[in-house]
Amino acid sequence: MIFKKKAPTNLEASTSNSETESLSQSQIVRRRFLHHRGAMVAIFALSAIIILVFSALELKLFGLKYRGWWKYSITDMPDLAYKECPGGTIGCPTMSLRPTFLGGAGIRFGEHPFGQDDIGHDYFALVMRGAQRSLLVTVIIGLVGGAIGTVVGAISGFYRGWVDAVLMRFTDFIITIPTLIIGSVIGYHFGNLGVTFLALYLGLFAWTGLSRLVRGEFLTLREREFVDAARVAGASNRRIIFKHILPNAVGVIIVSVTLLMSGAILLETALSYLGFGVVAPDVSLGVLISRYQEAFSTRPWLFWYPGIFIVAIALSINFIGDGLRDAFDPRQRRKITRKDRQQARVMQRQVAKDA
Repeated sequence: MIFKKKAPTNLEASTSNSETESLSQSQIVRRRFLHHRGAMVAIFALSAIIILVFSALELKLFGLKYRGWWKYSITDMPDLAYKECPGGTIGCPTMSLRPTFLGGAGIRFGEHPFGQDDIGHDYFALVMRGAQRSLLVTVIIGLVGGAIGTVVGAISGFYRGWVDAVLMRFTDFIITIPTLIIGSVIGYHFGNLGVTFLALYLGLFAWTGLSRLVRGEFLTLREREFVDAARVAGASNRRIIFKHILPNAVGVIIVSVTLLMSGAILLETALSYLGFGVVAPDVSLGVLISRYQEAFSTRPWLFWYPGIFIVAIALSINFIGDGLRDAFDPRQRRKITRKDRQQARVMQRQVAKDA
């Protein structure tokens, strides 16, 4: 018995054609990405976090100085609050989100919304600075690791032979070393140079997974007809790699880089928690969690707020990567909505009337 693949219905075909008719590849990808609800929510959440953390405190960029809207810095030490704290604790948060008619203190931000640490530093300012450093590490590792992984994977997959063997064996050697051990050694020797140098050194070892994915994509694309046509036209290998094959592999690269960035913030958090990441007087979200781990049972808010930001940033980047993967995947079919069905029926009636 021979089973035939079910042909798409007229509704599916007309909807798919109306979606891609007279649209370029970039427009199709953009349209699919904008229809991904999880990715859109993640972009909004990540943008809100970036605006919040970089606008709250003082920021110096290219010789320009911006004074943040938050009144405390990470070095200010106002009086430590203890009178209104339950159970004899100190530095409790003043933020309240429960209205009075529900038995709460009312919706208010207060003097120290995230509370204070042991000596009176405003914890909201510390969390904002920690989120700034964690985001900076994430971006730098994503850019450095993405660039190295793309170049190594592209050269290995295109040239094959001994070039592929040498590069992949070197990649395998890096993969066999646990990432946490590499990060601990780098943090121990270069953590005191600042968060930027720490991220650069970590990015030098974060490209291995991306390089394997790019290599596999290049091995497939180099056998396609447009590559043969470029060779016949006299194009150099460098032009074939960067002008013909690489644009067709950009989907895999973008998705992999987003996943690399989400893993980077978790790596920085783990290293800082172990004491091999960002060092004092600078702070990161991992440093804040590590610094106050002994106070978890009495003042859990010292863990809640850094943890919330870590989870929110990592999940947002993951959802964005998921949306990009679906947008760049040509096998994905967009879900047919009620509006699409109505438009398809109108198109069918118009075709029938013209016939």
